[in-house]
Amino acid sequence: MKNILVLSYYFYPDLSAGSFRNTAIVKELSAQLGSEGIIHVITTQPNRYSTFRDEAAENEMWGSNVKIHRIKVPFHQNGFRDQVSSFRTYFNTALALMRGKKMDMVYASSSKLFTAYLGKVLASKMGCKLYLDIRDIFVETMVDVLKHRPFFKHGMLKFIELVVERPTFRKAVHINLVSKGFESYFQKLTKSPLTYFPNGIDDEFIGLSANAINETSPKIITYAGNIGEGQGLEKIIPQCAKALGADFIFKVVGDGGTRRLLEEVIKKEGLTNVEIIKPVKREELVELYKSSHFLFLHLNDYKAFERVLPSKIFEYGASNLPMIAGVAGYAKEFVTANISNCFVFDPCDHEALTKWLRTYDYKLLERKKFINEFKRQAISVALVSSILSYLQPFAHPSVSIVPASKSLGKRLKHSFSSYFM
Repeated sequence: MKNILVLSYYFYPDLSAGSFRNTAIVKELSAQLGSEGIIHVITTQPNRYSTFRDEAAENEMWGSNVKIHRIKVPFHQNGFRDQVSSFRTYFNTALALMRGKKMDMVYASSSKLFTAYLGKVLASKMGCKLYLDIRDIFVETMVDVLKHRPFFKHGMLKFIELVVERPTFRKAVHINLVSKGFESYFQKLTKSPLTYFPNGIDDEFIGLSANAINETSPKIITYAGNIGEGQGLEKIIPQCAKALGADFIFKVVGDGGTRRLLEEVIKKEGLTNVEIIKPVKREELVELYKSSHFLFLHLNDYKAFERVLPSKIFEYGASNLPMIAGVAGYAKEFVTANISNCFVFDPCDHEALTKWLRTYDYKLLERKKFINEFKRQAISVALVSSILSYLQPFAHPSVSIVPASKSLGKRLKHSFSSYFM
């Protein structure tokens, strides 16, 4: 009987890319392990957004082989200090829960760094293997975020790099990266095998089609997700809304640390064509998408974000709506290569976006090839097979770890066939 500990700060029913990804992975682990193993999930009570709270049991069983423990953490406003406080509670409670226990593997999915570090600490204490799933690069991101605070930038980050980051990644027997853009960074830090299974498309969004509104006015541009430093919405949406006037409405669905800053800019400019909507469950979000004309994605103009691959790309790309993406680097390469009927522009370039919206010949277009290649279920199957290959006798020889030199699309096809959280 194998025991696998899964660490994911966010998990069902919370609303976040990490929650959606790891909920699917746990379900697939459960299916592939069957009666031969137990999955122990340590996560948190829903807390992604202060304006969205969903009840969930502290302890819960899924079927016969998934045990979930949800830790209650202080609610936060996505600010630096309150995120530290919330994560400290998660970290210390997880250590206490696992004291004296034994596992065969720790799987930690970390959007920044410290969930991965928790995985490293627990794997070291229990003498077991560590498999990491990395969804962001903490140190590089914080270099940009702390650019006006040189002491923290050069002092604290160097300490974190040496004491936390390097030992964590070198402990792992395997590291999966959700973006191929992370590759060069991790090749300098670790000799562990790397794979690149990204986020994917959930069933709720497959075949999502717009309502018959493409000829109506005003045109609705919908953004859904976090409103934070990483998105820089206050640098793009008010400026475009002001220039476009009543012919376009921006709907921003979500919450986050810079929501108030965005609201302040909207108020200062006296804008009436920007609407901020509290986070909603996925069923409601699908309906909001259907009543939109465009789906909008934006990252701040930080150097670190040139490596990332936002999960919203997959969600939006599953629809037949035109997509707008203010991204650079690897995300720009990925979108350009894989998603049709999409306007890609440099982050924060509101003039380019305004010009395109005024001249775009509106059309709807299905993206069948993209959907078939990046379904969440297929990606989860491949990732879980990689995880279990490190726990005999659960090796899956038909699923190979493909060299990083292959394109993402070819790699996935080949595999299928053969802040602190």
